Amino acid sequence: MKLPAPPNDHRPPGVGPRQRSSWSACLPAKQRPQPGEALVVGVLPGEGVGPEVVGAALEVLGRVADAAGLDTEIAFGGAIGREAERACGQPLSDEVLTFCEDILARGGAIVNGPGGGRYVYDLRHRLDLFLKISPLQVENGLPDASPIRPETLQGVDLLLTRENTGGAYQGVWGEGRDAAGQRRAEHRISYLEPHVQRFLDASARLACSRRGELSVVWKEAGVPSISQLWQACAERAAQAHGVRLRMVDVDLMAYRLIREPAAFDVVAAPNLFGDVLADLGAVLLGSRGLSYSGNFGERGEGVYQTNHGAAYDLAGSDRANPAAQILALAMMLRESFGRMREARAVEEALRSVWCAGGRTADVHVSGAKLVGTREMGRLVAERAASLLRPSPHAAGVPEPRGRLESNPA
Repeated sequence: MKLPAPPNDHRPPGVGPRQRSSWSACLPAKQRPQPGEALVVGVLPGEGVGPEVVGAALEVLGRVADAAGLDTEIAFGGAIGREAERACGQPLSDEVLTFCEDILARGGAIVNGPGGGRYVYDLRHRLDLFLKISPLQVENGLPDASPIRPETLQGVDLLLTRENTGGAYQGVWGEGRDAAGQRRAEHRISYLEPHVQRFLDASARLACSRRGELSVVWKEAGVPSISQLWQACAERAAQAHGVRLRMVDVDLMAYRLIREPAAFDVVAAPNLFGDVLADLGAVLLGSRGLSYSGNFGERGEGVYQTNHGAAYDLAGSDRANPAAQILALAMMLRESFGRMREARAVEEALRSVWCAGGRTADVHVSGAKLVGTREMGRLVAERAASLLRPSPHAAGVPEPRGRLESNPA
């Protein structure tokens, strides 16, 4: 069986999805990388499948840096998540926090493997990484592995932004007893107007750089006071940045994200709503193993991750899909270091391997060759390096050639 080509395969050689500029330019105090300086990368391998998928991404980074002549400085941090809780009693240790602060202060970025417990919520809060961007781009996905009809996926290229520092994942919580002695769990959440406004301003600036359409997720009657605050901030942001605004209840947004995803461009959501919608949106891509994101502070400080968890049941099996971690690496090259060509080469290399038939188990289809985590990383690394070397045959990045030999049916 011949595998289908990636969508929009009529692109000129080497040209990926429509992005041609930095998404994180929407931040209020974005700092530009200095040309010629070493790329400082802090690595937190994480737990579960984290070391495997991060290892694959680092192999890609190493080959890309060699091919492009980039100077890189890689530093490794300590344990995170449940492993850190067992060692020091908290998922985010002071040592790891200091490590991250130092890397970011030096103009670097963090490659973050998955970590359990409250690790990611605490990290975003402590570093004030208020903006999360999760791309849902079918060109960097595998529509043939998705249960959604192909015609529904045509042209899907949306960005889901998520407010990280308030709402349900922050706040104050605890347990007590009522007057009758019954157990009572409490969780008090709040949003500060300046925090909502900076998030929606950034989302509106992002929308302004694209199709000029901003959809803000709320639950108008369910959480009325918070919804009213979000609506007021959204209207100010839309007016200030000249974008079209629509407010969409979260339940309707979930339905329309699957039913008509191409109708949306930038979708901005509170913390909990954004978390659920990003995971739901992975269905459009074909697997959670393809879903990734970047978390940003006001000056562009970036922590890059997959949107899936540690998958402890797959740890050590060489079965985890490294694609999301590799795509997060490409996002880091573009957003934190301004390396547009290298980022495009990584994305094109991944698509090229898919087109040649290489698939991990979660996205495997008939006619494809089943490959493991390490082999997928190696294949993408080799292809990305070849795309970055000068070609005597073409002025741009050459088209993928050949196919991987399929496993017998």
